[in-house]
Amino acid sequence: QVQLVESGGGLVQAGGSLRLSCAASGRPFSWYAMGWFRQTPGKGREFVATLNRSGGSTFYADSVKGRFTISRDNAKNTVHLQMNSLKAEDTAVYYCAAARGMVSQRSDEYDYWGQGTQVTVSS
Repeated sequence: QVQLVESGGGLVQAGGSLRLSCAASGRPFSWYAMGWFRQTPGKGREFVATLNRSGGSTFYADSVKGRFTISRDNAKNTVHLQMNSLKAEDTAVYYCAAARGMVSQRSDEYDYWGQGTQVTVSS
């Protein structure tokens, strides 16, 4: 079992920045590829970013490429999502997820999910 807890969400003005964090426990963190997804009533669950077990390979959705950065610290069992130049359309509940496999953009390839953290971007 893996438990994931997101933090760092909140209200921010368009153009601003937020840094989301995900703390993992239960199993060795380095066993998992990690990802961030977001969900809105209109879009459902949408891929945002993912990285492999070592953190050496990253992939981003086109909508966030160049603005968001995913990273991990295996020594601290944490993954982060640095979000810059935020837009109103970034408003969503953001979820941290762990996959016991390769990096993936598919939500159904992830085995564990956090509770989510709300990000609201005002304009």
